[in-house]
Amino acid sequence: MRKPEPESVPVSIPLVVLDVHEDGTVTVTVDGKPLAPAPFAPLWRRSSFGQIIDRATNDRTMPARVEVRESDGTSFTDIIAPRRRRAPQPKPEVEKSTPRPVFLTVEGDGFVPGEDVAVAVVTGHTDASGTGAARALIDPTQVSSDAAGGVVEVLLFGGVSGTTIIRRLP
Repeated sequence: MRKPEPESVPVSIPLVVLDVHEDGTVTVTVDGKPLAPAPFAPLWRRSSFGQIIDRATNDRTMPARVEVRESDGTSFTDIIAPRRRRAPQPKPEVEKSTPRPVFLTVEGDGFVPGEDVAVAVVTGHTDASGTGAARALIDPTQVSSDAAGGVVEVLLFGGVSGTTIIRRLP
């Protein structure tokens, strides 16, 4: 026994008719039903063509057959195709393992407990510990070696105690 064939459905697209009047106003119908401008908006005019098509095609998401009838009796017909949908932009790949920076430590004693200690190649400030020791973590990617052979010096300076510690980084 053969399967029944499905009935073919005719392809149908909306018919948008624009009747242009002598004064330049336009009367619009979509499949025979009037399409009026938005409430309190001025009458459709010839210059409203883009707005009319956008409304009649649901912002150009569907095709439409458009027939324009001029007041002098001429007319033309066109098919307005829907806008192509853009493919979604691919999401950028996230690096799975970002290498962590290696920090170098510079330490020194003689600071007043809790005092503000300046760190130079000035990358920030640090506080002295309760015992008067200070410590700074240096990201070597932020410190460039000087032209005199690659030696970088780091300075710890206590603004209250006046303690100055200078260390060379390897």
